[in-house]
Amino acid sequence: MSTLTIELPPQRTQTEFNLRRWAELLADPEMQKVVGRVETDRYGHAFMSPPAAANHGGRQSQVGTLLYQLIPSGRVFVECPISTADGVRAADVAWASPKSVRELGDLVCFARAPEICVEVISPDNSKMEMREKTALYFDAGAKEVWHCSQTGQMTFFTAGGASPLRRSRLCPDFPTLVELR
Repeated sequence: MSTLTIELPPQRTQTEFNLRRWAELLADPEMQKVVGRVETDRYGHAFMSPPAAANHGGRQSQVGTLLYQLIPSGRVFVECPISTADGVRAADVAWASPKSVRELGDLVCFARAPEICVEVISPDNSKMEMREKTALYFDAGAKEVWHCSQTGQMTFFTAGGASPLRRSRLCPDFPTLVELR
C-alpha cells in the first residue's frame, strides 16, 4: 500500500480563511436551523453530525465540571470551535488558562487551540479520525489532548509525546475514569 502525503496550507493562511468562512456560516439563516455539530474541512465545506447521544453529552458535562472544579482559574468551553490546518473542528470540551482567554478573545471560533482539548469518543469515531483530530489540535497549539472513552476511561496525550501519559500534566488531579452521575 502506498503512503499518501497531503500538504496543508500554512496555519496562518488557513486560520484567516477558517475565521472568514465560519463567520459566513454563522450568518447564514439556513445554517442556524441545523441541529447538531457543524465543522468544516480545509476548503470551507460544512459537514454536520447529528446530536450526540445522552451519555456523550453527560460525559462532556462531567468532564467540563471536573475541569472547572480542579482548575477554576481558567475557562471551560463545550463544543469549542477551533481553527485547524484542516478546517474548523469543535472540541467536545476545552480548557483555557486566563492568559489564553485574554489572547483568544471573545471570538466565535478560536484562532488557536486552548491548552486542553477533550474528545468524548462516540461509537462512530474511528481510531484514525481520533489520531487526526489529536494531531490537528496539537498543530493548532493545544498542550494536551484528552480522550474520554464510551466507558469514561480517560487517556491523556501531550504534544510530541509518543505514548499516552498516566495523568495530565496540566491537571494532575483529573481522574482516569469519568463516571456519569
